[in-house]
Amino acid sequence: MYTHPKLAAFTDTLERLFREVDEMLEDRWGDSFSLHPNRPGRGKTGSPEMDGLFEIAPDFTAGIGSRKGRGYLVGFRVATLDKVPPEQFEAFMAEAAALIRNRLPLYFPGRSLEVVRDGKRFKITGDFSLGEV
Repeated sequence: MYTHPKLAAFTDTLERLFREVDEMLEDRWGDSFSLHPNRPGRGKTGSPEMDGLFEIAPDFTAGIGSRKGRGYLVGFRVATLDKVPPEQFEAFMAEAAALIRNRLPLYFPGRSLEVVRDGKRFKITGDFSLGEV
């Protein structure tokens, strides 16, 4: 399958942003809950999505049925068997969204991107254009 080089570059940049946010959450909250027994410890795999307490990843959606339209959902999970109170989960998710919001201009200068609430989740919306092809 062919992926346009500009789309690949955009996706790589977005993944770097999410890795940084994952690291920041792990630094601050990584010891808050016990790690799921089947989950590798932080830094044990090549991807922060696959180890440590948090899994945070972008997931593109066409936005069908959403008032916010297309964008990248902020996928978020706490990898534990402990009971995470809903208000704590919401606080984790909101902190992740705020970190992403603050770093978008650093990773994507000149693009109009924002983080908005879309139902129970957060979503990155805005200018996903690839420029001239």
